[in-house]
Amino acid sequence: MAEILASDLTNGIVCDIGLPVEECGVRYNCRAYCLDGQILLVRPKLYLANDGNYRELRWFSSWKRLRELETYQLPECIREVTGQETVPFGDGYLSFEDTGVASETCEELFTPSAPHIGLSLGGVEIIANGSGSHHQLRKLNTRIELMQSATSKCGGVYMYANQQGCDGGRLYYDGCACIMVNGDVVAQGSQFSMKDVEVVTACVDLDAVSSFRGTISSLREQASQEPRTPSIAVKFKLSRPMNMANHFPSLPIKVRYHDPYEEIALGPACWLWDYLRRSGATGYLLPLSGGADSSSVAAIVGCMCQLVVKAVREGDKQVIADAIRMGNYRNDEVPESADEFAQRLLHTVYMGTENSSHATRDRAKRLAGEIGASHLNVNIDVVVKALLTLFESVFPGRKLRYKVHGGTQTENLALQNIQARIRMVIAFMLASLMPWVRSKPGFLLVLGSANVDEGLRGYLTKYDCSSADINPIGGISKGDIRAFLRWGALNLGYGTLAEVEGAPPTAELEPITVKYTQTDEIDMGMTYEELGMYGRLRKIFRCGPVSMFENLCIRWHGRLTPAEVAQKVKDFFKYYSINRHKMTTLTPSYHAENYSPEDNRYDLRQFLYNTRWPWQFRRIDQLVDKYETSMPEPLTEFRQHMQPTAAEAAAPNSTGLGVPAASSGNPQASGNLQK
Repeated sequence: MAEILASDLTNGIVCDIGLPVEECGVRYNCRAYCLDGQILLVRPKLYLANDGNYRELRWFSSWKRLRELETYQLPECIREVTGQETVPFGDGYLSFEDTGVASETCEELFTPSAPHIGLSLGGVEIIANGSGSHHQLRKLNTRIELMQSATSKCGGVYMYANQQGCDGGRLYYDGCACIMVNGDVVAQGSQFSMKDVEVVTACVDLDAVSSFRGTISSLREQASQEPRTPSIAVKFKLSRPMNMANHFPSLPIKVRYHDPYEEIALGPACWLWDYLRRSGATGYLLPLSGGADSSSVAAIVGCMCQLVVKAVREGDKQVIADAIRMGNYRNDEVPESADEFAQRLLHTVYMGTENSSHATRDRAKRLAGEIGASHLNVNIDVVVKALLTLFESVFPGRKLRYKVHGGTQTENLALQNIQARIRMVIAFMLASLMPWVRSKPGFLLVLGSANVDEGLRGYLTKYDCSSADINPIGGISKGDIRAFLRWGALNLGYGTLAEVEGAPPTAELEPITVKYTQTDEIDMGMTYEELGMYGRLRKIFRCGPVSMFENLCIRWHGRLTPAEVAQKVKDFFKYYSINRHKMTTLTPSYHAENYSPEDNRYDLRQFLYNTRWPWQFRRIDQLVDKYETSMPEPLTEFRQHMQPTAAEAAAPNSTGLGVPAASSGNPQASGNLQK
């Protein structure tokens, strides 16, 4: 702050800068207003974000004395620069000669009694929000609507600045700085960008604000009785007379929203680029199976390369410097095409066994070729057999068999887990050695590819290929991933993605026979659609077993009996609780869904449960008896007249709260607790 004030950066322009300030031994998250090398006001944050992904109370306290200002003694380093001894500190605003300016910081916009209401009623015309709001699928409209609502009810100018990029963790901050006037958006920045800094400007008419407020009688009546917020008078004008030659008000624009599939491509791609350049790594290694999850990760890295090449062509100096370093370019070379850049950064490997199909092997090879990745086809049967030989030498006479060959479920799981865990070891080995093999500096980061639904169900082997350095799709549902594959085939230029999406999801860890082919949904005993529904009810709607059962009885009324709903709920909570411990070692994943089960920061819960859920399941059984004995008509008649309408049947399952598939496999046949 002292360096900024000592420079000419604040000359003739009011700057709103965020910084931590300690006052009377308490640390506050503050906004400092500066002008001409002087601090005008330090405004501490009133309401802190302390749930979901945020733990602001670890570092800061909120300012409790609303509408109060006190005198703050400036530290010596600031006094030496500004010559000021003290500045106003607290909940106030700046009263310029022509308008009033105040702050509303990040979380405060989302609170029920947001500060902008009282400030606007008190005459403040310009509200600035320096925010740190992370990306989440389908979230931008919520943010925009809140700001539009704030200025359409109270009138005024709302200036919103947001961070953009990876925060060094699971979150990507998606920018989209914007300016609102009386409910209209007049300027909007990009949501996903490789730029470190983006400036958004607009010219606004303050007379339009006072005219808007003066025409609403109820607003005037409320403003007349609103307690006044203290202000600091500043002898400075922010406005100038209107000059139609070169200054005229910015006109309203249409808000730009990305489709969820574009968000899946662009958000994780920008996150991966930031992570890569800040970690010092020189590329990524991806175990590419030819299935939906790993293929979507490969496509996202391909999208990252496309964005980088676009930024290079636009002359972004920071991106050019990072691309040259990570791509190991020489003699003033820069990336010319996305596939050429991907060849340097993305290394894929198909680790097949005797259980792998030619179809997945071929899809992996073709997709890697379309993206431009360096691809390896490795057969790991020799390593699998070596471990089985070791086991048989330790326990003579014991030979493991798959279920389809007459083996037990324990043997079947062990044989699958051996393959899965070997792949993790080989992936990390290749990531550390492939740059050396190719006489290049640096190291590779290993990418994981387990989706949020599999994490919720625990349908993954602990320490298999889901264990990686980072995972760009760990917070994305299977349904959204499949929709993204269809979108990517058309919009990213990777045609193989459409073929991948059309194939049934399978782990290919068991032998393929004439009568049996392993598929994910049969293994899990539930569909991915149902998993998305369970996840949203568990986290977003805060449902335990009993309330989830009651909720689903309503949602599935006429399609499933209460007993059938009860069995599905019991199956889900059984496997969820058995496998919850896996969340403690889950690979750090891009946060994209608000029903993520990620244990480290977002979904903080116990990981040791009573997996029998005795009270809850007993209560569900009681409710089943109650509901079925009180049915007014036979279930067959329910199913006849409660069928979905044509519109319901055609509507996409965008919320994941639709109707389950008619058959979700046999839950009793699974018992797959580890895979």
